[in-house]
Amino acid sequence: MSGHPVGRLAPSPTGAQHVGNARTFLLAWLSIRRRDGRLLLRIEDLDSPRTKRGAAAQALDDLRWLGLDWDAGPDRPGVEGPFVQTERSEDYRRALDELAAAERIYPCTCSRTDIADAASAPHWEHEGPRYPGTCAGRSASDARALEPGTFAWRFRTLPGEWSYRDRNDEWRSCRVADELGDFVVAKKDGTAAYQLAVVRDDHAMGVTEVVRGDDLLASTFRQLQLYRSFGWEPPTFRHVPLVVGDDGKRLAKRHGDTRLATYRELGVAPERLIGLLAWSLGLIDEERAITPRELLDRFDWQRVRATGPWVFGADEHRRLVG
Repeated sequence: MSGHPVGRLAPSPTGAQHVGNARTFLLAWLSIRRRDGRLLLRIEDLDSPRTKRGAAAQALDDLRWLGLDWDAGPDRPGVEGPFVQTERSEDYRRALDELAAAERIYPCTCSRTDIADAASAPHWEHEGPRYPGTCAGRSASDARALEPGTFAWRFRTLPGEWSYRDRNDEWRSCRVADELGDFVVAKKDGTAAYQLAVVRDDHAMGVTEVVRGDDLLASTFRQLQLYRSFGWEPPTFRHVPLVVGDDGKRLAKRHGDTRLATYRELGVAPERLIGLLAWSLGLIDEERAITPRELLDRFDWQRVRATGPWVFGADEHRRLVG
């Protein structure tokens, strides 16, 4: 890829942003700003049943509080817009039409229960059961004989081993068809699913780098297949270890209130949180208050610790609020 890099911050308004989100956002911001690139902000709100009222606005407030900025987004016009996924539905529809014409997708009437009952192979961490291929014998044209709302569109995965180079030149591989199986690109209500939407959006917005948590590694392999099907060059993918609680599980409500809004309300200085996150990543040698801009000169992906998940537990919480 040539020219200046383009990255994105893509919060989902299904809940409040927490410490784990902040750590990934910080890395995405540093990686682009360090190279004088362009940073976009996109609201990924397609999961409408789980979308929380006011969560999108709060996410922008949280990012500003952290000291992170962007060049274009819902609050800042840009040629890449619209920056809210529910406003991009027409492009997703065209994408489905393209995939159907190429017989890359087929209608699937299976429920989650059907898939769980039929599954036998072990599945990836953070992933549900592998789709057993029950409806894979259908063609795209078979959808005409089905009632609207009774089927999802599933992508027919391509065979072979798929590999890409992650951060610090680490190669990651997956036999997508065998290990992950065919995946949904449009839901039964007709709305685009996550995999299709982010590929179309990132391509349309000229995104050249995606930074996200290790829990989305399987999504990267699925999205690489979509990039191949559309004939597009994929962005660079960089995955970072998750933030977990004392029990080793991904940060969630059961670990207490780790929302950024809560720390704001408690009067925690954002520099203290940024310093804790930077120290956890290996960007500074000791925990101290610091701003994102003060980290720019020292940022390098080679310095980011290549360790497993980082524990944010009771001790870390007390250090912030104490």
